[in-house]
Order: sequence, then structure tokens, then C-alpha cells
Amino acid sequence: MKKLFTSESVTCGHPDKMCDQISDAILDAYLKQDENARVACEVCISSNMVIIIGEITSTAEVDIKSIAKKTIVDIGYDNDDLGFNGHTCQIIVDITKQSPDIAIGVNVSLEEKQQLLKSELGAGDQGIMFGYACDETANYMPLAIDLAHALAERLELVRKKHILPYLRPDGKTQVTIEYVNGIPRKVDTIVVSAQHDPDITIDVLERDIITNVVNKVIPKELIDNTTNILINPTGRFIIGGPVGDSGLTGRKIIVDTYGGYAHHGGGAFSGKDYTKVDRTASYYARYVAKNIVASGLAKKCEIQVSYAIGVATPVSIFINTFNTSKIEEAEISKIINNLFDFKPSSMIEKLRLKRPIYKQYASYGHFGREDVEAPWEEMDMVSKIKEIIKNN
Repeated sequence: MKKLFTSESVTCGHPDKMCDQISDAILDAYLKQDENARVACEVCISSNMVIIIGEITSTAEVDIKSIAKKTIVDIGYDNDDLGFNGHTCQIIVDITKQSPDIAIGVNVSLEEKQQLLKSELGAGDQGIMFGYACDETANYMPLAIDLAHALAERLELVRKKHILPYLRPDGKTQVTIEYVNGIPRKVDTIVVSAQHDPDITIDVLERDIITNVVNKVIPKELIDNTTNILINPTGRFIIGGPVGDSGLTGRKIIVDTYGGYAHHGGGAFSGKDYTKVDRTASYYARYVAKNIVASGLAKKCEIQVSYAIGVATPVSIFINTFNTSKIEEAEISKIINNLFDFKPSSMIEKLRLKRPIYKQYASYGHFGREDVEAPWEEMDMVSKIKEIIKNN
């Protein structure tokens, strides 16, 4: 049976992604001075204004406005000709401290209060989180989102390296994969929308994008003469970034995760410190799922985990291997329970999350990353999983 599945990505200059990067740059600045900082920071951006709101409790002293300006300039919005200028845009900051009602549950877990556990953080919120892995690609990501990210990263590269100097920071990519009996066979459609200077013709843009972006990223064996390649389908993309559309932290959560190929929980990642399980448990669930697939136990694995605010132990852990596992899912659950600890303090320590590492994940996805260090991508439990299976 033939099926088509599509995922999209965006460049670092997309207005929503700009907000994610500013939020995580602020988070990193606080963690650099104070590893125990509590940060929940959201950003809204429009034609000439950046609004930064949230709750931050920390001993650090951070110049939030300067961080926002530097992030915007580094992205590439650094002069008035682009319609948005990080040097001169208006920035409004309204930051308060973390609610004491939340802090009391996070800093001391319910289990610690009941003397069931010692020195254990409680979950920073209630909610559901998902992690996923599959064997479609070398980095255990679905093929469509993997290629969409690669195209978006390449768009940024050819702009910043002046290979295509007429490009501007905003852009979107989209890849449709043809599956036959559940196996990815080819790329059916590629869509690239790239912001550009006004004096570039669509013919030049199309030729250059296909030559310098598409052909450099998409493996030749995945393209044939029936593959559709659409470059700037509207014909022009001059007005972009915050001038073309407002942006908001956390509005590209499907881009951040698995491109819609797997489930997503109720929360975004960016601007949240490591006590927020929206972020930490999603990272850890990816880590667990990837090790399960990499060990050969299943071709696909999705893990859902849920928490109650202030409680360290998860409310539930659910595993789905989509009928691809070599052993019963109940046995995989036992392996996970024996080898992996989903309590916040354990996840934070294992993934080394108290470091200022987060801005680098705020564009081109949080998972499947091989260009930057991402502890949740490590496969250090594969040998232990195989040993358990061998002994059983």
C-alpha cells in the first residue's frame, strides 16, 4: 500500500523560531551564572517590537534586553533594509518571580514530604510527554522531518556563507515521503520557501536553490523524475520575519520534535528550565526510545510519560512499538523500569541538564541532532539492553 507523509521545518529567521531562540538564550544566560535558576520565559515578536514575559527566580544578574538584541542580530536581522533591525527594535520586558505555590512542589517533592524519598525534586508541572525513535534513518528520526531540517539548515548555511548572498533569514521547508507497505521509498515532493532580496528573479532563485540546497541535501537515490520540487510557490518572498508575521515562543512544537510522525505532549520546550518536565521528560523519553530501537528490540518505539505537579514518580509510562517489537511490550516495559529512572532529579543528572546548553536546540529540532552535543541522543544503554535479552 502506498501512502504519503509530510513534515516541515523552518529556518532560524522564522518569527516563531526567533522567539524560541531568544527564550533559550535568556535561559542559558541565567544558567551560566546560576545553575539552580528557575526560568519560564516567553517571547512575542512583531513588526518592530519584542515583548519578553515570564517568571524567573535566580541569583544571577542578566541583561535581558541585550541578550535579545544580540540573538536577533546573530540570526541576521541587523539592518533596516530587512524591515526588522535587532539593533534598534523596541524591547519590553515584564518578568516576575516563580510562583511560591509552584516552587514549594518543585523544590521538595511529595515523596520527600512523606519521607518516601530523600532530596528529590518534584515535577515542575502536571502533563503528558512523548519520546519517539524509529529505524528509518541513521539518527533514528522519521525521514521526512530529518530531510526537512537538513534543507532548512542548508538554507541558513548558504545565506551566512554568502553562497547565495541575496537570501534573507526567513524560510520554510517541507518534505513529503512516499511509503510503500510502511517502508520509505522516495521523496514525493519538496517545497522550499526562501526569503530573498527584491531584485532576484524567481528563475534565478529556483535554479540556485535546487543546485545549492536541494541537490546538496536530498540523497540522489530518493529522487526520480516524478519528484515534485516547488521553490517559492507564490513567486515572491521579500517581506518576512517579524514584519511578515508575528512570532511566539512554543508555536513550532511539531518542528521541534518529530514532524507530526509521532505524538506530542501538551507543552513546548523553549524558555523552560530543566525542572519543567515538558522539556526534561520529553528529552528523556526520546533517550529511552532511541536506546530501545538501537538495541534491535523494535523498529519503532514511542513512549508516553505523565506527571503530577510536585510529585517525582511518574503517574504512568506507556510504550507502543506499533507491532514491530521482537518481544512482548510487557517485557520491554520491565526492561525500561529496570534500567531507566523517570524521576526529575535522575533525568536531570543523567542528561546533564543544569548546563547552559539550550539555545543551540531552539532551531532545527531538539532530536536527532548530530551537529551539536545532545545527551538524550546517546545510545549508552544498548549493550545493557542486549545483555538482558541474552540472559533471558
